[in-house]
Amino acid sequence: MRVLISGASVAGPVLAYWLTRYGFTVTVVERAPALRKTGGHAVDLFRPAVDIAAKMGVLDRIRARKTGTELLTFHVPGRSRPVRMSTGKLIAAVSERHVEIMRDDLGEIFYDAGRDDVEYVFDDSITAIGEDGEVAFERGPSRRFDLVVGADGLHSNVRRLVFGPEERFATWIGAYLAVASVPNYLGLEGRMEGVSAVDRIIGLYSAAHLPDARAVFLFRTREPLDYHYRDVPRQKELLREHFAGLGWEVPRLLAELDTTPAFYFDSITQLRMDTWSRGRVTLVGDAGYCPGPAVGGSTSLAVVGAYVLAGELAAAGGDPARAFPAYEAELGAYVRGSRDLALGMAKRLVPGGRFDLWALVQAARVLDHVPDAVIRAAGRLGGRSARLHDAVTLKDYSPYETARGTARA
Repeated sequence: MRVLISGASVAGPVLAYWLTRYGFTVTVVERAPALRKTGGHAVDLFRPAVDIAAKMGVLDRIRARKTGTELLTFHVPGRSRPVRMSTGKLIAAVSERHVEIMRDDLGEIFYDAGRDDVEYVFDDSITAIGEDGEVAFERGPSRRFDLVVGADGLHSNVRRLVFGPEERFATWIGAYLAVASVPNYLGLEGRMEGVSAVDRIIGLYSAAHLPDARAVFLFRTREPLDYHYRDVPRQKELLREHFAGLGWEVPRLLAELDTTPAFYFDSITQLRMDTWSRGRVTLVGDAGYCPGPAVGGSTSLAVVGAYVLAGELAAAGGDPARAFPAYEAELGAYVRGSRDLALGMAKRLVPGGRFDLWALVQAARVLDHVPDAVIRAAGRLGGRSARLHDAVTLKDYSPYETARGTARA
């Protein structure tokens, strides 16, 4: 059975890896001319995604490329002393198994895991999908596939072609995220430093294997901003407007926007769809159920979604009428929980007023003095919402692995 996947970031390569293990013939089409290496930003893998990486045999590579950020130092306007906190304290409340890694590194590792058994077509994109499986491409000739999967992110082309405009499904949750590659002129390694203020927060971090650093901008607005998601000059202008007047290193970081080699900007938006599947087409990861970049654990959700989709297709013998509903049912609770988590995190990460900022500072001070064991226990007592990711139980789809897939294990 021939499967076409649109998107070679994270969900696409993970899905391709597992589908080939179950005997499917897989093609991945990617709009970029090569595997994306555009600087990227740090993403989190929580327990279920870490477990899947271990099943794929790539966990050691992922751990070798982890960012290693262990300390957060934030300056607060009006305070003479910065607030410091161990990242381990934060993670302990959420998950007992976690790795932070640069998104580009993670994508490359997943790509390498299955590239020998997958046809990758770069510098092309889908322009039409017929009900009979005929797929037209921007550059290459039309081809016929049994199934088509959109793994092409928040602004999914496949979703637009099959389900309609993004506006039907997108819900802005009040904030924006930007990431820029900048020189590591502070010599950061193993720590993030930044500023936290009302409605805006900025952090600067690096990793041992990176030649530069990443500046991360998070800010809230009362109304959605007027810009196009591909209009980079306008996006940089918006950052300068919303971060003007902050001290510390902010003026220099804003100046670095003129020369940054890699830049990302987007709204923190949730996708809410009644179904992610139609006919022989389905969606995976941010394309179908993005909970909100940076606040909802979307990378872990994408990895788990790809694993589940592949497994349910294998269990159904490739029949989408059986596999797609099973996939959505299996993943539904995790998706809903991630949405709820994102709504809360978007409010807590970026203080909406002076009291919220004060409360964030006090919480950080208290948390830094609580033993990790107590934090983990409190997280477990907090129930499923506190430990959303650790509450996910992965199904075992190994009985469906083919001799071809098992031989590569």
